[in-house]
Amino acid sequence: MIDLGPHALFIQLAWAAAGLVAFSLIAWVTIDYRSQRRQLAALEQAANARRRPAAATPTPPTPPVLEGAGAP
Repeated sequence: MIDLGPHALFIQLAWAAAGLVAFSLIAWVTIDYRSQRRQLAALEQAANARRRPAAATPTPPTPPVLEGAGAP
């Protein structure tokens, strides 16, 4: 192994800390991503539940437009 000199313990601990921070950030992002996906799915499901009754009701027919009627 490479001779790190009298500060070998400090260097190894610094690398271990940096690795731990990097791993923690990756884990945090992964957990948050999954949480956000679950929340988005719940919101989409709630939106679909609200849209269904509105889509089932028929829209009133629009009156026909007669040519020549209205503004001159």
